[in-house]
Amino acid sequence: MYDKNYSRNRVIIRGLAENGHEVLECQSQATGFKKYGELIRQHRQLKGRYDLMMVGFPGQTVMPLAKMLCRTKIIFDAFSSHYGGYIEDRGYHRKFSLMALNYWLWDWFSVMLADVVLLDTQAHIDYFSRLLKISPARFKRIFVSSDDKVFFPQTKKQPEEKFIVYFHGTYIPLQGVEYIIEAASLLKSESDIEFRLLGKGQTFKKVQGQSEKFKTGNVKFFNPAKYEELPGYMAQADVILGIFGLTKKAGYVIPNKVYEALAMKKPVITRKSKALEELLTDRENVLLANPGDPRDLADKILELKKYKELRIKIEENGYQLFKEKLTPKKVVKGMIDELRIKN
Repeated sequence: MYDKNYSRNRVIIRGLAENGHEVLECQSQATGFKKYGELIRQHRQLKGRYDLMMVGFPGQTVMPLAKMLCRTKIIFDAFSSHYGGYIEDRGYHRKFSLMALNYWLWDWFSVMLADVVLLDTQAHIDYFSRLLKISPARFKRIFVSSDDKVFFPQTKKQPEEKFIVYFHGTYIPLQGVEYIIEAASLLKSESDIEFRLLGKGQTFKKVQGQSEKFKTGNVKFFNPAKYEELPGYMAQADVILGIFGLTKKAGYVIPNKVYEALAMKKPVITRKSKALEELLTDRENVLLANPGDPRDLADKILELKKYKELRIKIEENGYQLFKEKLTPKKVVKGMIDELRIKN
């Protein structure tokens, strides 16, 4: 049931292989109860051939089946809370509704069934521990990383006359795209700055309407692109934007796009958070803006535009950090070493 093309899963599968481990995949894209039957059939062919089972993201609803089938330790890459994502961040249902309880129970039950649970930051571990009333000792922090066979430094295909500020995402609340639009509005007088926003999602219509209201002629919207096409858009940018939302989740994750920017040797601006500071340092390998503050974001964009030496410093240091600690092989090596200690 895990998404084979999602960055987190790509990184872990590749990292395991590059560390000399054989990966046997048991995965289904079927819907409804058919997926469980398909997983059971596939598992029969793999039974007795593996030493450890890993349930990838998203995996809450498959953990009970994994526990039934598996006789070895189970590592669950929770990566994201159903309750935190669907209730607290996206607001699909009321906080004390039956659906909210349903998501909370899936989070709790799946974590309790696992021997080790992976999350991407210590701040995220602390959140899970508080939300589910479970000891943080059950969790292990594994940074997200990025597939550096897809995201790597590239020269611009063609010179740009303007200073390009780029964002891609799914327009969920934690991304705070509305604040990017407000920052663009504040920078309308800077005729040589252009914002490029790629993607669609929950808040897209609201954001598009906001852009029309503010008459932000400096903003261009692009349709969603395939994963492998994203580096082409990023290569043309002078600055990559991360997230700026005010939701709880925005404070305990480091988004994929930040890792992708580091891997591509691009300077990145994103919101301040405890999670971000576990990995990056302001003005050394990232430029941090106040969450939900378009004026501060606009000022940080102007600063990177004005001071080329700061852009170069941030992008070079960010890329060096990625090569030293954040490639798929190195991130997964840390996970393997930790698990061997626990064994």
